[in-house]
Amino acid sequence: MVDSHDSSGGTDDRPFEEVFYPTDRIALVEWREFSGARPTVALTALVTVLAFVTGLSNLSQSQVALDGPLATVLPMARAFVRFAGVLFAFPLGVVTVGLQRRKRIAWLAAMVLIPGLVLLPLSTGNATEIPLLLVVLATVPLLVRNRADFAETLDLSALQTAALTAIVGVGLYGTVGAYGLREQFLELNTWGDAFYYVVVTIATVGYGDITPLTTEAKLFSLSVILLGTGAFTVAVGALIGPAIESRMAAAFGTMTASELSLLEDHVVVLGHGDVTESFLDRFGDETDLVVVTPDADVASRLTDAGVEVLTDDPADEAALDDVRLDAARAVAVAGDDDAQNVLAVLAARSVHPDVRIVAVANEETHVDKLRAVGADEVIDLRAIGGRRLGESVFEREPAGGDEGVGAHAAGPDTDSPTDTDVTETDSPTDADVTETDPATDADGAENDPPTDARG
Repeated sequence: MVDSHDSSGGTDDRPFEEVFYPTDRIALVEWREFSGARPTVALTALVTVLAFVTGLSNLSQSQVALDGPLATVLPMARAFVRFAGVLFAFPLGVVTVGLQRRKRIAWLAAMVLIPGLVLLPLSTGNATEIPLLLVVLATVPLLVRNRADFAETLDLSALQTAALTAIVGVGLYGTVGAYGLREQFLELNTWGDAFYYVVVTIATVGYGDITPLTTEAKLFSLSVILLGTGAFTVAVGALIGPAIESRMAAAFGTMTASELSLLEDHVVVLGHGDVTESFLDRFGDETDLVVVTPDADVASRLTDAGVEVLTDDPADEAALDDVRLDAARAVAVAGDDDAQNVLAVLAARSVHPDVRIVAVANEETHVDKLRAVGADEVIDLRAIGGRRLGESVFEREPAGGDEGVGAHAAGPDTDSPTDTDVTETDSPTDADVTETDPATDADGAENDPPTDARG
């Protein structure tokens, strides 16, 4: 139970669940759980798995059946059916990771690759590929519906951009150069041969089927080897670097940008105090939570306990943008410093005017201030402690045989059935009667019915 101060200045007694998760929701709002960004990512992953399994099945067959309606109109249908499943699955795996991070480029790639997989079952006409067709038809509408959720740009560092550009440049240089010098190579006749030669050269495989015959061609091959392996090495380092950074960030108790982008329908806890620990213990396993605290030691400890943490100032609007306050279900302001709590409420209300904010007041004099700056609910910790103390005294003292302990010890707002000095009675009595028989008069003496009040 909480002592919550509403906008009218009164108090109401409700459990934490009702304060943070009000039941007056719009009908069918839970449909978002089945049609939002997360189900879209999950279906994309399922499409990837089904495409890979279908591709392996087609590769394992000596002859691939082409009984579908598109088999006669699709160019190179037999080669497409045999290799398309696996060739689509690998880039879709990368696309799935990108969709998890809400990348726009991953969404664009998914809109190209996933509809293309429809050609596979429609070319083979194989009944075992119907699940792939159905999942694809379910995924594409969700991708279109949730396109606004995949709006994160691909923020590449200067080193990553340079490394990827270098790889593309070396590939073009090698392909065009090899084709231009095709007369000086053995078994190099087409653009496809030139591209194949560049790939096996940069990968240092060197099958030996295409070999340079002249000094000029040999020098060209050496340049492709040096430039290609150098660009590849730099690119690998540039791409692995963010993964190492993510691990280091986790060790210091803070979330990375990619992890923050996954937050949705979560509760943001601004500040950390004694009440925060109880809140996390009670709701940490039931709800997606992220705690914003400037204390690095607390952040590291919470991270070790499996709690998502951003080490930053709870009153910093930029930090609230990072934890995606615009997509949050509610905000809990629960620091030990009421002054910081007031600033955190102001920042949260500025970032998201409509979000539900529940704040903790460590001092009773600050309740009105927190409500005035925008908190929807204010929990007065001192009032809770005092009332619980009174309730405990009221409930336990009569069991020890002491009489005359009144309910007023708990204050005027208690959960007891009366607000007079009544402890436990079996029948309606006057205010100062403890445990009496119906025949007892107002002075508490036990008399027979014929006897008057003087005994």
